[in-house]
Amino acid sequence: MSCMSVLTRDEAQIRAQLLDVHRYTVELDLTTGDETFDSRTVIQFTTRADQADTDTFVEIKPAELRSVTLDGQPLDPESLDENRLPLKNLTAGEHELRLDAAMRYSRTGEGMHRFTDPSDGETYVYTQLFMEDVQRVFAAFDQPDLKAVFDLSVKAPEGWTVLANGITEHLGDGRWQAAPTPPISTYLVAVAAGPWHSVRTEHRGLPFGLHCRRSLAPYLDTDTDELFEVTRACFDRYHEKFDEPYPFDSYDQAFVPEFNAGAMENPGLVTFRDEFVYRSAVTDTERQTRAMVIAHEMAHMWFGDLVTLRWWDDIWLNESFAEYMGYQTCAEATRFTDTWTDFGVARKAWGYDADQRPSTHPVAPEAVDDTAAALLNFDGISYAKGASALRQLVAWLGEKDFLAGINTHFARHKFANATLADFIDSLASATERDVHAWADTWLRTTGVDTLTCELRSADGHWHLDLRHLGSRGVWSQPDPTKNRSGLTHLATLESAGGSRPHRIGIGLYDHDLHDPRSLTRRNLLEADIPSTGDIGISSAGPRPALVVLNDGDLTYAKVRFDTDSLATVQANLAGLPEPLTRAVVWNALRDAVRDGELAATAYLETARTHLPHETDLAIVQGVLAFATTQIADRYLPSDRRPAALATLSSLCRDLIRRTEDGDNPGLRLIAVRHFIDVAAHPDTIAAWLADGTVPGGPELDPELRWRVLGRLAVLGAVDEAAIAAELERDPSATGQEGAARCRAALPDEEAKAKAWAAMFATDDSTDLSNYLFTATAQGFWQPEQADLVRQYVPRYYPDAVAVAARRGPAIADAAGRYAFPAYAVDADTLRLGEECLRDSAPIPALRRKLVDQLDDLARALRVRES
Repeated sequence: MSCMSVLTRDEAQIRAQLLDVHRYTVELDLTTGDETFDSRTVIQFTTRADQADTDTFVEIKPAELRSVTLDGQPLDPESLDENRLPLKNLTAGEHELRLDAAMRYSRTGEGMHRFTDPSDGETYVYTQLFMEDVQRVFAAFDQPDLKAVFDLSVKAPEGWTVLANGITEHLGDGRWQAAPTPPISTYLVAVAAGPWHSVRTEHRGLPFGLHCRRSLAPYLDTDTDELFEVTRACFDRYHEKFDEPYPFDSYDQAFVPEFNAGAMENPGLVTFRDEFVYRSAVTDTERQTRAMVIAHEMAHMWFGDLVTLRWWDDIWLNESFAEYMGYQTCAEATRFTDTWTDFGVARKAWGYDADQRPSTHPVAPEAVDDTAAALLNFDGISYAKGASALRQLVAWLGEKDFLAGINTHFARHKFANATLADFIDSLASATERDVHAWADTWLRTTGVDTLTCELRSADGHWHLDLRHLGSRGVWSQPDPTKNRSGLTHLATLESAGGSRPHRIGIGLYDHDLHDPRSLTRRNLLEADIPSTGDIGISSAGPRPALVVLNDGDLTYAKVRFDTDSLATVQANLAGLPEPLTRAVVWNALRDAVRDGELAATAYLETARTHLPHETDLAIVQGVLAFATTQIADRYLPSDRRPAALATLSSLCRDLIRRTEDGDNPGLRLIAVRHFIDVAAHPDTIAAWLADGTVPGGPELDPELRWRVLGRLAVLGAVDEAAIAAELERDPSATGQEGAARCRAALPDEEAKAKAWAAMFATDDSTDLSNYLFTATAQGFWQPEQADLVRQYVPRYYPDAVAVAARRGPAIADAAGRYAFPAYAVDADTLRLGEECLRDSAPIPALRRKLVDQLDDLARALRVRES
């Protein structure tokens, strides 16, 4: 990776005071070969009168910068310094900057990504310009508060379709012209070109489109009705919520290959990872997730695109809002009405985990000094914690006042930029409540508050003492005095930020008189818990069998049970009537395991007892995933792992038997997937693969076939010939990834050496794409192969540092997320990692991942000792 200067906040503020940028005219030629494309840019801008004779710079990262002119006068292309071209002694008034360059295609999902489909040989390109990757495609004053109109034209190979932010027109000879955009930020410009399969319709006078690779056409066509139904329903619901109409001329949704994120909110052209075009069977919860992502990205059209952050410290304004609106609007407007249960099980746990690591930060951090630091904040805090905070705000303000404040914000700042202060001022204009104080306690602090209770009874009355313990860090928090790496492990921190007030529901449950396994809710109390101090609740009558704090999941806090309630949970969890309540309870048990307050085996026993009776798919999936990947694979010592896998295998068998009548194919699919993943012996799943079906269904589609083959590879029950045969059967991009994963999982020294070389080779010509790198990394480390891969643990750290420095943030993220030796839960792995952080200076994206992985490793060690 060539050097590139990151933009600092101070530099952005200075440039914003100097310039007004009016218009970009961008011409891209995609017919110049497989390695580079041509990019010609004209930027019209004004230097303000009080800022004359000042220097600034424009960003571009070319393969070759051919020519530059400013107001007709040539500038020296050799003056390009890394990614910055200096513009000196700018006079007051209007200017025109012209640049002609050749730009490199990407294989990492950054800039202009190029992909050739192995199924049919067709090639596709698309842009992902987030943060600072516009510089890989065309020259720009690259910061979010220098909005401009973009006038884009593209020359593409014959037979290709070009999509962009505005409606595109084919002018002939492969030339395409996009309608000029309204003023938008540089990172929101989008192009997607190739022989797309497209389905089009209109809604409320606007063209809507769905697009995917041709090889995925049958699968998109199968889901077209559902996708358009969700899109129309969310579009209409947002027009009921928001006063400002949809601000762009069309709404295209393109499902693109090897996409790093879930989706990207480019105005008028939302790009999604094309795994959302389902080739194989999926559960209704997975369809719900896709619907939520559609709603999330559409919310960005207003919050993020119409009104954009001024600087990256306010990224939460984009992501927290879209996350909250995505779940809420999906629940209101589509058939997927239980989205908040999935949020509670999956997304909220993501936020809780992130908020207890050394890398935690406020939802709205006060100091994000540059773009490299900003990139690290796209995490469970900016998404899940921020959305949880907004859900709590709505519970506190009421939705009417919340939406009134939002609409004021849109009216004040449309097609412009805004800050946290602007947002809070808009909310404050709609309510008498002290929103500024709320923001200080919820958005400017770190850590997860813990709420506990004690229940006692006497003389025909019961009394509940509810304690607010504030934010308690457990076992690891940043403290440079502890060691030279900046991490301290296995230590308890009394406070990690400020405590917050909470509005919560308190559920009181009794045993059902007619069914002792079931529980009925006696009452749901609403309580306002101050940021400091305890509260008490008393009532006449028998004490409840179970008290659930945060019933309804309206706040963001860890909760604990009193002794009797915990016993009721362990005996009667499946008997709770509402899935959202069960999600809160399962999250509490998960947190207790992670904090060393509940034995990992007790969680497994609870799962074994109650999951066979669970009806909510998100809960089943979430509990099985935690039990497998954390408890069995990390929290239990290796000699106790076989028993844990046997428990999980037995549980999955029960679920498979329970669904033999075909009434719940989603639950059966989850059970089959996890049975494969925990199989300790190959016989059963090998028979499934040979027969092409699970007895009683489902038939093994491509996803299940590769899953079985991957597990058989781990167990040493297949060889390279079997993998090659399966790849011939499924030569798709997904098949290529499946084969890479299986080959890396083979328990063979030569296979491991080849996989390692593929990931960490130093030859640019053999670099894996982002998806193939991830697939190889996912297959490499296996708990069953600890002895075989032990030699690679010390090699990991220097090799990860090197590949991250050479290939950039996307591969750094994959190297830290997937290639880390997560199953090597021992002090040596921890020590080597701390030495790497201290001595090797990994780039920020990798450093962040390593800090998080090492903290999770320390937690796993502590859980094993508890």
